[in-house]
Amino acid sequence: MASGCELCEQDGGILLLQTPQWRVIRALDGDHPAFYRVIWNDHVSEWTDLSASDRAVMMGVVETVESALRAHLKPTKVNLASLGNVVPHLHWHVIARFDWDARWPAPVWAPKQHDVPDAEQRLEMPLAQLDQQVIRALEPGTSGN
Repeated sequence: MASGCELCEQDGGILLLQTPQWRVIRALDGDHPAFYRVIWNDHVSEWTDLSASDRAVMMGVVETVESALRAHLKPTKVNLASLGNVVPHLHWHVIARFDWDARWPAPVWAPKQHDVPDAEQRLEMPLAQLDQQVIRALEPGTSGN
């Protein structure tokens, strides 16, 4: 754990599931309500800081979260990104995107194209239920872990 690292000191959002190696959180983003992060628990900043087997574990978790979002929300697209410029802590963004979202078709970090005040209500299921589906997909004995 590194002092001053936001993702070492905090969950980074609504914690859904944590193992000794990784955790999955849902970010609080009103414009993109189905925005999840897969965070490696050890303080590493680059993909190649992980061993090949740890990279496989992490990508398995990313794949599982993406698959759950696709199955339960049927998004127009799922964005995957590992940026970490501001927080030097390895994590992947898994973001369900819709042709109605505030920045579509631009990246989620682009300026808004229009306001979508009811984004969460447009999802095919309530976020609490979606979170449970993501957790269920990640539980031991399922793919991704």
